[in-house]
Amino acid sequence: YKAGLKSFVAEARLLARFDHPSLVKVYRFWEENGTAYLVMPFYEGPTLEGALAELDHVPSEAELRAWLKPVLNAVALLHDGGVWHQNIGPDNIVLTPIGPVLFGLGAAEQTIAALEHTPAAALKPGYAAIEQYGNAAETKRGAWTDLYALAALIYTAITGSAPAAAADRLAEDPVRPLSAVAAGLYGERFLAAIDAALAVEPERRPQ
Repeated sequence: YKAGLKSFVAEARLLARFDHPSLVKVYRFWEENGTAYLVMPFYEGPTLEGALAELDHVPSEAELRAWLKPVLNAVALLHDGGVWHQNIGPDNIVLTPIGPVLFGLGAAEQTIAALEHTPAAALKPGYAAIEQYGNAAETKRGAWTDLYALAALIYTAITGSAPAAAADRLAEDPVRPLSAVAAGLYGERFLAAIDAALAVEPERRPQ
């Protein structure tokens, strides 16, 4: 509990450093009553996961770009500050009336899972990159780790299901490139960029 609490406060302190309309804003945080609190704006709207489930059509490239670009800009701000999100998924992007908002890093959950020796349990299957399946000190994580998750989001939006977990893609990759699956429905450059960011090997992705 203490380790989770410490991680929760550390994440709140980290997020309070950043200010971007598409990144969850932390106004205040404090410890009291043996627990911790944070104050943020009230964000109203469905998660991206919920919105995709209710969508009655395959989203167009314009629709995908409308929420992807602001989130990419928010992630770029984190990266410029030396922070990798590492927990991007359709359940923590909220589509508000003024645009998409990316929520927190899930640091407490990940810390507790690591202490219980089940770090993979805190990962989002299909969205976690291969370098996240291991000790952070021994693996190569970076901006490309978050790009993998964002590419997996686009893949999910287009195909209707998340790509296979990265660990299951090593031996024989069942994930077909979007440039083949969705050819003609989206721009070639757009699909090629998503395919590149969804490469299993970190060094093959845009850096």
